[in-house]
Amino acid sequence: MGKGLISSNGAGGGGGHGGKGGPGFFNGHLTEGGEEYGNADLPCELGSGGGNSTSGGTTTGGGLIVMGSMEHPLSRLEIFGSMRADGESSKSIMESQNVDVMGGSGGGSGGSLLFFLQTLTLGNNSLLSSSGGHGGQPGGGGGGGGRVHFDWFNIATGDEYVPMAAVNGTILTRGGTGIDDGHDGKDGTLTGKECPKGLFGVFCEECPIGTYKDVNGSSEALCIPCPPEELPHRAAYTFVRGGVTKPSCPYECISDKYHMPHCYTPLEDLIYALGGPWLFGLLLSGLLVLLALVLSVARMKFVGTDEFSGPTPTPHESQIDHSFPFLESLNEVLETNRTEESQSHVHRLYFMGSNTFNQPWHLPHSPPDEITELVYADAFIKFVDEINSLAAYQWWEGSVYSILSLFAYPFAWSWQQWCRKKKFQQLREFVRSEYDHACLRSCRSRALYEGLKVAATPDLMVAYVDFFLGGDEKRPDLPPRLQQRFPMCIIFGGAGSYMAPYTLHSDNLLTSLMGQVVPATIWYRLVAGLNAQLRTVRQGRLHSTLMPVITWLGTHANYGLSLQGVQVDLAWFQPTASGYYQLGLVVNSVDEVAHTTPVSEFSNTISIEQLRTNDVCSYRQYVPCLGNSQYTHLSSTDRRINGAIINSFTLRCLKNQKDVLFPLSFVLRNTRPVGHQDLVGLIISILLLGDFSLMLLTLLQFYSISLGAFLVVLLILPLALLSPLPAGINALFSHGPRRSAGLARVYALWNVTSVVNVVVALIYGSVHYKIQSTSDEGAQNFHALNFSTEESGWWLFPTTLLLCKCVQAPMVDWHIANLEIQDRTLYSKDPAKFWES
Repeated sequence: MGKGLISSNGAGGGGGHGGKGGPGFFNGHLTEGGEEYGNADLPCELGSGGGNSTSGGTTTGGGLIVMGSMEHPLSRLEIFGSMRADGESSKSIMESQNVDVMGGSGGGSGGSLLFFLQTLTLGNNSLLSSSGGHGGQPGGGGGGGGRVHFDWFNIATGDEYVPMAAVNGTILTRGGTGIDDGHDGKDGTLTGKECPKGLFGVFCEECPIGTYKDVNGSSEALCIPCPPEELPHRAAYTFVRGGVTKPSCPYECISDKYHMPHCYTPLEDLIYALGGPWLFGLLLSGLLVLLALVLSVARMKFVGTDEFSGPTPTPHESQIDHSFPFLESLNEVLETNRTEESQSHVHRLYFMGSNTFNQPWHLPHSPPDEITELVYADAFIKFVDEINSLAAYQWWEGSVYSILSLFAYPFAWSWQQWCRKKKFQQLREFVRSEYDHACLRSCRSRALYEGLKVAATPDLMVAYVDFFLGGDEKRPDLPPRLQQRFPMCIIFGGAGSYMAPYTLHSDNLLTSLMGQVVPATIWYRLVAGLNAQLRTVRQGRLHSTLMPVITWLGTHANYGLSLQGVQVDLAWFQPTASGYYQLGLVVNSVDEVAHTTPVSEFSNTISIEQLRTNDVCSYRQYVPCLGNSQYTHLSSTDRRINGAIINSFTLRCLKNQKDVLFPLSFVLRNTRPVGHQDLVGLIISILLLGDFSLMLLTLLQFYSISLGAFLVVLLILPLALLSPLPAGINALFSHGPRRSAGLARVYALWNVTSVVNVVVALIYGSVHYKIQSTSDEGAQNFHALNFSTEESGWWLFPTTLLLCKCVQAPMVDWHIANLEIQDRTLYSKDPAKFWES
């Protein structure tokens, strides 16, 4: 069987066995090789010869090697060397007289290697071969390959599976090579016992990862790919001992941060547990609205109606409550009745500076003319030195403020206010009990420590020293009447910022003094109306925001005051070397204003171009007291103010003072009230709860990226993301409009500060997912690519959170305005209606 054919004048064909023998070809004659025979799954035959007997060059087939038996298989076979059952190759070229007319012989086919065993170890460089022999020259065909079969005993499956073979050598069943035009023999067979489910191949190995096999057999084609629709995008198939036998192939998530079975992030687990993105969004929105309604009802019951109705002051309380915006001097809390003090009051000396770490309070060393006859000049200078030294801040206090400003600005503001309060208390106690009042000429004042008193506005940005008569001066011209003090300067508190808007604070002493020429009700109304206008003035935009105030003073304030013979004008005061100046009012009599010099007569002193190109500190040397359009300086009095009056002309010359926080003024700004307090409060409650929910979802999303991403977003500005909710709840549930408005401003600061964290989240997410989407190295990166496609909407939560915070900012501004301005008639455009209210 399988012997190669022979031609009388041609080359011999190779022998066949496991593979067909290669045909011989010589002198245009083709001689077929031997056919295949035998059983590949139980080979028991010898190989076949090939050749050309007439030329004396026949070859023989390979032998038969059987190791073990079906009844007695080898438990273990280790081969370190060679085991061959190869077919014979044709000898070298025959040197014969007939070499030109007779072709070469064919090669013999390979024999059979049959193993009955349990495990096989084939060492390095070892060889199992049942190959066909090579054909002879000229034109001999190669022998076919033989057969090698492994009949495995007791193939374990499942978790008990162990590899059947450790093959580090070579197993050959290839066909022999034909010579010249002779053809190669076909390869033989290498087979193994039929494998159970999950295993394939000659050595019954596990099917490749990502495939399963649910039938018996050894063909690799029986390992079918697992259904791709059952594999989540963030998952990879896993290796299973003994192979996979069912279509539901096991897999695992590509990272421990994803949860089985869908490889979702914790956030996605929550979303899909509640019905998917759309249903989750609907449920969350409904829950937020419901909680906001509950919060609003609880707020109204807890806070009461003190925020929702205008104040109804008693005659005693009206001195404070009507002086919008609900400001009360610390001096009023700590001191006694100012009415009696006004009868002995001589002068109010304002501190320069804004009580900040770079602009501390300080007094000028030269006593003003109003008190030169009441003090000793040398002792006054010493008193000023002691006051200025005490008012200065330590370097570390400013350093703490700078550090807090970088990481938690609301804490920095609280720290500054605490330092201001502490500094004011030190100054007040110094003047009240520590200083011996040696600068005063009055013996009684020195003895009773009553000639000097320090007070400040509620925002602790403007302080002043009040000088009083001791009673032993024996001066009938003292104290001067209010008209004799004209022009009188009243400096605004605040700094034109969101946290400290400009305000005219009228304490009891000032109210009593003004009561000499203006009825208290008119003065209270003026203060309330002016403060309503001043709250929208912003540093950095003085040119545009002060113009409505100047117009209001001309159309409304002086409309009512002129009947009392008094006029007020806006002015700046007390410029410092650094360019800081204070704003306030100049109070003067109408009669005195009527006798002043027109602007045109003063035009030769200072040009318009000079005013346009110089700040207030430059032109104050030319104009001691620029007035409104009616006058430039006061000719009927020798007194001068340390500054200049501001009108539509001189307003252009004011220097805008902008700091690094100026861009925030476009988001955080004091506005006019919009009314609808209940609705605004409800919307803020919804936004506040929505902000907190979106913050948690965003943090959960970034925690699914990595712990590092979570910490970066949370701690880039510590506490910024977590503080808006408690700050907002504290503001909403505080009693009293004044306290609630102050806490609402702190809430607004935290809200804007947290925007930095959200922007960092957007930047981090963009970089992270961009890197993942461009990664293409290895299988892990392939799954990362699928993940980035799945997470194409990662920006949704942080972007929505950013939008929520941007919407919150103006809502809180309106809420504060509604709290502080409850009398809408303060913005009446009709002066008559304004004064009638």
